[in-house]
Amino acid sequence: MSFLIRVQLPDSPGTLGAVATALGAIGADILSVDVVERVGGTAIDDLVVELPGGRLPDVLITAAESIEGVEVDAVRPYAGVLDTHRELELVEEVAADPKSGLAIFTEGVPKIVRAGWALVVAATPGGGNRIAASTAAPDVQTLPLPWLPLPRATVLDGEESWVPATWRELGTELAATPLGKPDRVLLVGRPGGPMFRAAEVARLAHLAGIVAVVLPD
Repeated sequence: MSFLIRVQLPDSPGTLGAVATALGAIGADILSVDVVERVGGTAIDDLVVELPGGRLPDVLITAAESIEGVEVDAVRPYAGVLDTHRELELVEEVAADPKSGLAIFTEGVPKIVRAGWALVVAATPGGGNRIAASTAAPDVQTLPLPWLPLPRATVLDGEESWVPATWRELGTELAATPLGKPDRVLLVGRPGGPMFRAAEVARLAHLAGIVAVVLPD
């Protein structure tokens, strides 16, 4: 089974290699690595690993944290490998079929930013109305979104009162960005984490800004 493991580690030569060696020692096969963020001498990396059947994901945490200075932020099941360089392909798909562009974009975003789901909501007097959703998105049509309209991309507090109870129970991390205008917003969720980093939010905003140019009003 494949797992996504997010680690914080000293941004110094050899540390990632040491983590890879420790994971290999327990039989984990590293499928891909993505550098999420580098800040203050610390690197945040996402690794997709294949774990032999019968092994519990806890062994990944133990192995990674056996390396000095390494902390595991989160481990969760992951289908496939990291798809972090597909932005251009997604923009091209939207541009080729603008009438279906919103649905195409919403379906494609979770694969790029490693989220569980994505929703596009439009501001109304009563909150936010769902206008597009990815396959795995929660089955909600309206949400009381006190933060609409949204001036800029941001991380949202998953414990706020507007967040549905089921999202809170799953420990869903949330981020949102305007999609062409402040009253049309892309909302993405990661049930069980990890939290969205500043670099990921900036990347989400950049992608949404590009796609918004080719989406119909």
